[in-house]
Amino acid sequence: MLINTNTTGEVLNIALSGRLDTTTAPELEGKLSEVLEGVKDLVFDLKELEYISSAGLRVLLATQKTMNKVGTMKVVNVAPSVMEVFEITGFVDILTIE
Repeated sequence: MLINTNTTGEVLNIALSGRLDTTTAPELEGKLSEVLEGVKDLVFDLKELEYISSAGLRVLLATQKTMNKVGTMKVVNVAPSVMEVFEITGFVDILTIE
């Protein structure tokens, strides 16, 4: 999985590509712990994300809870295969998806 970050002021954009699964979820968690300080708006761009497992969903949910305390989080450009997982798991009702 590749993680590309771009910060503009208090807005952090994170583009993920590849697979977010048991193997790569800890990498994303580590990256988030490094870059979330001072962020008010977090945007995940999932256009290039091919697959997400329950471990990836857990990271998104934990990040959503963190961001709810300090600002907002949204998910954009969700690939169809990942959107299907969001729909099946009910994450479409939890996450802000655009």
